[in-house]
This record gives sequence, C-alpha cells and structure tokens, in this order.
Amino acid sequence: VPQLGPQLPPRLTQQPWHLLYSTGRDGFSLRTLYRSGARPDSPALLLIRDTEGQAFGAFSASAIRSSSGFYGTGETFLFSFCPELKVFRWTGRNDFFLKGDVNLLMVGGGSGRFGLWLDADLHRGGSQRCETFDNETLSHREEFCIQDLELWGLA
Repeated sequence: VPQLGPQLPPRLTQQPWHLLYSTGRDGFSLRTLYRSGARPDSPALLLIRDTEGQAFGAFSASAIRSSSGFYGTGETFLFSFCPELKVFRWTGRNDFFLKGDVNLLMVGGGSGRFGLWLDADLHRGGSQRCETFDNETLSHREEFCIQDLELWGLA
C-alpha cells in the first residue's frame, strides 16, 4: 500500500486506509467481498498474490460492488509488482472499468479480453492485455490461482 500511495489521486494520498476484506480472515467468496465493501463513494484498493508469489491488483475510485453494467472512472488503474511497481492507467479507448456479478469480477475490457478477472470463489483469476488499460499480463500466466486477496478502503 505505501508504494501505491504516490500513484493514487492527490486527494487520497494522505487518507488512512483500512482492511475491509481478506481471504485469510474472511474466506474465499466474491459475495462476501462485495458485502465487505465500503460506502459506494469510497475508493477501493484490491491486492492479490497468486500461488507463484506474484503481487498485483487494481485501484478504483468507487467501491467494488455487484453491478448490472460497467461502472467506475478514468482514475481506475491496474498495477503489478514484477519485480518493481508498474501502473497501467486508462487509455481513453473505452470505459469498461469494473463490472461485477455473483460469478465474476472484471476490471478493464474490450474485444472479449479483461485486464483482470476473478471467479466467484476467488480461487481462480486471469489477466490479459485489454483496451481499457493497454496493460501487460499482471501475473506470470494469463490464468492464475489466488493465494491471498485483500480489499482496502478509506477509514
């Protein structure tokens, strides 16, 4: 979280963050992650470590939630620590920031590819280059198994 501070919108850099959801504490469930979310207008930081030890995730200026369509703003970004921090910001090509339902959470998209996706039981996920962020694959593989996942929100 400290390394990501300078990448956040300036209005958030001095704000205290707290842990809303952790697979270690709360189990592996996308529904539980949605229920753990902060206020709808509260930013969210999603941190993931896969079973190969790769760390990556997403920032959203709005809470991560279940939705019927895509939502979010151009402040949304993807990031990876491989081995140093790489940040992938909005390209302006589309506005496919976040979309979540009971089966899948998606961040970024275009042409059937998602910058980051997570399944309903938060065991599997994937990452591909997408139009929204023109990102690299966040993990070493396009599909990965999740070891740990945390959702942070503003205190």
